[in-house]
Formats: sequence, structure tokens, C-alpha cells
Amino acid sequence: MEVAHIKDFAGKRIHLIGIGGSSMSGLAEMLMDQGYRVSGSDRDEGYLIHHVREKGGQVMIGHRAENVHGADLVVYSAAIKPDNPERAEADRLGIPSLERAYLLGQLMEGFPKAVGICGAHGKTTVTSMLSQILLEAGKDPSIHIGGRLDAIGGSVRVGHSGIFVAEACEFNRSFLHMSPTVAVVLNIDVDHLDCYKDIDEIEATFGQYLSALPADGIAIGNGDDFRVRRQIEKLACRKIFFGFDSRNDWYPADVAEDERGYASFTVMHGGKAAARMKMGVPGDFNRMNALAALAAADALGVEPQVAADILAKFTGAHRRFEKTDEIDGVEIFHDYGHNPTEMRNALSIARKRCKGRLWAVMQPHTFSRVRSLFDEYLTCTQVADFTLVTDICAAREKDPGDLNSGMLVDGMKAHGIDAVWTPSFDDTEEYLRTHWQSGDLVLTMGCGDINLLNDQIHRHEAEGRKNP
Repeated sequence: MEVAHIKDFAGKRIHLIGIGGSSMSGLAEMLMDQGYRVSGSDRDEGYLIHHVREKGGQVMIGHRAENVHGADLVVYSAAIKPDNPERAEADRLGIPSLERAYLLGQLMEGFPKAVGICGAHGKTTVTSMLSQILLEAGKDPSIHIGGRLDAIGGSVRVGHSGIFVAEACEFNRSFLHMSPTVAVVLNIDVDHLDCYKDIDEIEATFGQYLSALPADGIAIGNGDDFRVRRQIEKLACRKIFFGFDSRNDWYPADVAEDERGYASFTVMHGGKAAARMKMGVPGDFNRMNALAALAAADALGVEPQVAADILAKFTGAHRRFEKTDEIDGVEIFHDYGHNPTEMRNALSIARKRCKGRLWAVMQPHTFSRVRSLFDEYLTCTQVADFTLVTDICAAREKDPGDLNSGMLVDGMKAHGIDAVWTPSFDDTEEYLRTHWQSGDLVLTMGCGDINLLNDQIHRHEAEGRKNP
């Protein structure tokens, strides 16, 4: 079946189903910047939807067949199933449809330096780091990030150079619809087992993504990850490796870390000192992310010390260990981490920052992920003093009826973790306010709507101040 192409719909109405998602909202803004008329729908009000409306997009809450009436092209995210009323109505009316990943790939076509950043963890952070470097170095890139970056005032930017930087997501094999000329692979890990059989199939799919590189393309990968190295070594194009090990092209030396986890180090390239780096974000994993961004920036023509100086000012993308409040002497943060590895990383930062007791507040994301990574969830909050677990965010899935957060909490307790099931945001907020003490740190974690708990706590505190 022939796939519709966005270039054939110039100036027409594009309707996006699932427009509140991080990628879809960014694509909506990019389309409006290019003169398309945009409408869209989502199940709930999300924090990104008002940005689409500010740009001039029409957003409806709730999926209804009539929402697609009058649309010239319908774009849907991978989470939108064929029986969605809007997809079904578009099919009935013969309105052309396009999956999100195809649209992103089409928008990247024609860029001589199309940079796709992929990996199980760190995509948004590295894309944000590289974007900030390129912007401040005067490279005028086009950008698509699965989050919000203050440096570009949102999640997208339309540039006027030959560089396009975008996240390349492995969920549903979406990144296979992209044709990068520069591919950055951060890591290969177990996730999305609702669409992959096992880690071997995941690795093979990353290899398939890399195989799309042209002969004059560049593969930049984490050389400490044996799966990444194995796939990149197969390629005939230029290969660049980064990592903590000195066998890589890019690696750190003379590493020093302060008590809050912020590192300073010498950036080594080809065995020689290339720059001195002082991190603006904490954590070992962010040091690795920085090396990836520096290696990519160098490949795109930015001097290493210039890139390092710019990166020193990078303080993170929104929803990545983002401080949202300080109440009763308690610091409150949110992090987008939604699988056990990412949660463990976020908590390692929080542990170093926390002066008192550390509260991990987890919203498990999708039943399939919880089922496939169940044992890993049971220990990922061990560094916290207390763990609160909300109900599972179903997202694109239906409740199978045989799995719930109470089962996670029971398993955590069996591993010696002080865990409590607080099903709703109201339950969680009440428990926190009843038990937290000055000096504590609360970290909410998840890629669903758990950030709304932080918003709720902030709102209630503001209302309390107005109405003592």
C-alpha cells in the first residue's frame, strides 16, 4: 500500500490523533511552523496540549469520529489502535492516514545531516544536549525532541541549515521509518516487550536501523555496551565510539565529582586531551550522555572545547530530574524515568542531593512493561527510604485484570523495601503530607501523567497560602 507523503498536503488540514504526546505535540508545532493547518485530539488534557493551542492548533479532548471530518490527512501515534473511532472514521471516509514515525522520517528527508539519536535510555537528554550545543555554536539546526527544552522554547525548532536532530524511538520499530545520515546509539536494553520477543530481537532491530546509514554516514555508539559495539562494528561507514573505557574514541579522564554528583573531567579524544568539562547535570549516566553529545557535536563541526563550554550550561530538559517545589522544607522533584534502570538512575542523583529521607514515588507504566520487568521493579528503589506506588498507568493498554500495583508492593516488601500502595494521586499526596519531614526529598517517577501529581501538590499549596 502506498504511503501518503506530507509534502503533498501543503497548506491543508492535518489531524493528529494523540496530539498530547511528547513527539506528536512537537510534530504538530513543526507542521504549523511550515504552514499546515493542524487539529488534533487526545484522551485527556496534558501539559503539552496548551503549547499546541498557543501555536494555533485546535485540540479536542476525547476521541470521536466527527473530529476527523474535514481533515485532509490523519496522523496517528503508535499507541492509537485501528479500532480508534477517529482512525476508523478516517478509513471509512477514505481520508489518507500516516503513522507518526513516517511523518517524522518524511520531515527529515533532504537534510544532508539527519541525526537520529536512539537507545533505551537517555534519548531526550542527549538530543537536548546536542541541540543546545548546535544552537549556541551557530549551526541553526532543526530539532525534534520528545520533551521540552528551554533553549528552544518547546520541543521543536525549524532551522535553516542542513542539520536535523531528532530522537529515534525503538518502540513499535518506529525508528525504522527514518533515514539518518548520522546515527547515535546510547545503549541497547530490555524494554517494550509488548512489541519485541526478547533482547536479541531488540538488538537486531537496532542493527537494522543502523544499516540504513549511507556509505558516507556516521555511526556514533556507546562502546562500553557490547551489543551497541557489536552492531556498529558490522558497518562499512565511519564509526565513532564513546564511553568510560579508554579503548573508545571519546572517554573521560581525571574525573572528580562533588558531593551532589556533579562531575568535572578531561574529555579525551583519540588518546589526547580535547577539552575540560564541568557538568551542569549530575549523575554517572549524564556523564555518559555528555560524551555522546560531545562526540556527535564534533562530527557536526563544533570544536570540543566550544561544545564543552556550552554543555556546562545545560541544566536538563523538562521532566528530567526537574525540581517542581519546596514545601515544609521538603524538595519535590519529577523525573520521566519509567523503567527500572531509569528509575534507579534518577534515584542515584536524588540520594546524593537529599539531606534527610528520600521518598520514591513510582507510577508504573503499562501492564506489559510491568509484567515483563516485574522482578527489576522490585529492587529499583532500594536506595530510597520509602517507596510509594500508584496504580499502573495503562496508557495504550487495557487492564488485563491479573496485575496491579499491590503485587509490586508485596514483592518490594519481600526485598526489604518500605513500600506502600497509594492508588490515586489524592492518596499519594495525603500520605506524603502526613509523613514527610523537613530535609526530605520526594521524587515522582513515570512517563504517564504522574507529573500531574506534582502540579496538584503545587496547586494545593498555593491555594492553602491564599486561604489559611
